[in-house]
Amino acid sequence: MTPVTHFAGKHVALFGLGGSGLVTAQALVQGGAHVTVWDDQAQARAKAQALNLTLSDLHIADWSQFSALILAPGVPLTHPTPHWTVEKAHSANIEIIGDIELFCRERARLAPHAPFIAITGTNGKSTTTALIAHILQSAGHNVQLGGNIGTPILALEPPADDKIHVIECSSFQIDLAPSLNPTIGIITNLSPDHLDRHGTMEAYAAVKERLVAQSQTALVSLDDAFSRLIYDHLKSRTDLRTIPLSLHQSLPQGLSVENHKIIATFNGPTILGPLAGLRTLRGAHNAQNAAYAAGAAHVLNLSQEQIQQGLNSFPGLAHRMEEVGRIDHVLFINDSKATNADAAEKALLSFDDIFWILGGKAKDGGIASLAPLFLKIRKAYLIGEAADDFAKTLNGQVPFVKCGTLAAALQAASTDALQGQAPEAVVLLSPACASYDQFQNFEHRGDSFRSAVQALIAQHNVN
Repeated sequence: MTPVTHFAGKHVALFGLGGSGLVTAQALVQGGAHVTVWDDQAQARAKAQALNLTLSDLHIADWSQFSALILAPGVPLTHPTPHWTVEKAHSANIEIIGDIELFCRERARLAPHAPFIAITGTNGKSTTTALIAHILQSAGHNVQLGGNIGTPILALEPPADDKIHVIECSSFQIDLAPSLNPTIGIITNLSPDHLDRHGTMEAYAAVKERLVAQSQTALVSLDDAFSRLIYDHLKSRTDLRTIPLSLHQSLPQGLSVENHKIIATFNGPTILGPLAGLRTLRGAHNAQNAAYAAGAAHVLNLSQEQIQQGLNSFPGLAHRMEEVGRIDHVLFINDSKATNADAAEKALLSFDDIFWILGGKAKDGGIASLAPLFLKIRKAYLIGEAADDFAKTLNGQVPFVKCGTLAAALQAASTDALQGQAPEAVVLLSPACASYDQFQNFEHRGDSFRSAVQALIAQHNVN
């Protein structure tokens, strides 16, 4: 854990007692702060009580005693309306910050030059974060991996010159971190997301830009309009090294992917790593993720051999085009993280002869945007609340069956795929939907799929 000493001897309020909120409260207490915590959910308050944290209803607290409000990233700061704690903090004229900001203040105190890589973006940030950490770890570095990817940042070891913190940041976390200043800042890509929390796409992109604006080196894509605008904002600054990245064009200075190779052109072209045959990094989106990771490692002076070793040995992330098994010529892929059509598109582009399991709690727009890829799909297996709407979209274009549950869909898809004649068929769970009509979250959905596939494989091997 990283004790937070910035508020030692002072009183702070903390709202939001999920995983990161509880860790943040403990880190503040360890650092000598007096922390008053609250959550609207009784179950969350019970967890805080079990940790001997000071619970008090912030509705009726004396806010004049507090030096700051520490806000969980899931709590609305501005949109659709500010949370009631935000209004109280404004009235008391105190700052509103989050756990990333607390880490940055401790880094400034303990080791201001400690390596710190921060990654954000709409898609691909988790894979990019995990891949950077893996490459650095495989080269022998002490890596602290966390943030939005899973482990709260303050649960990690304190910053030090011999540790590299590799941190995924959501837009909500960035919004609460005004002094965020990584050694290397990365924006993977930008497309409309979380507009209910940011109001407009322009506001969403502006929040993302903050992650790279105070970094020493910024890696930014040229392949989408909003990322390209951010690059244009930054490229003329002399206090910031800005490195562009593109999958679609060769760059005289920057990172590109050409002929399945990552090319760095900083001081003449250098091949950072071939991508062909890397099964855990399939598809153009993963080529982009790999280019960011290789570029960050290159900036940190890793050799081509170290970068390639890390790429080759990367195991991939669970629920993101995860290979979970094979029966004869049929490959089973868990892409449960694909909770919208844009994410599902990445998987559909990566395979042919697809037996597609999809559905759940539909997002705006459904799957109509995926129509150009329907020719790759042998048959679709519909589950959850979205089944009827998706059936209307697929009707006349893709054979489909309404299966209701994931278990029934897997059984039907595997039977059909095994009867096919393709050299490699793919049973693909890429739902293009949220999971919470039938599952707790996308991890629960993906874990259920993986377990069911493993049972099928075991049954096949017995027979």
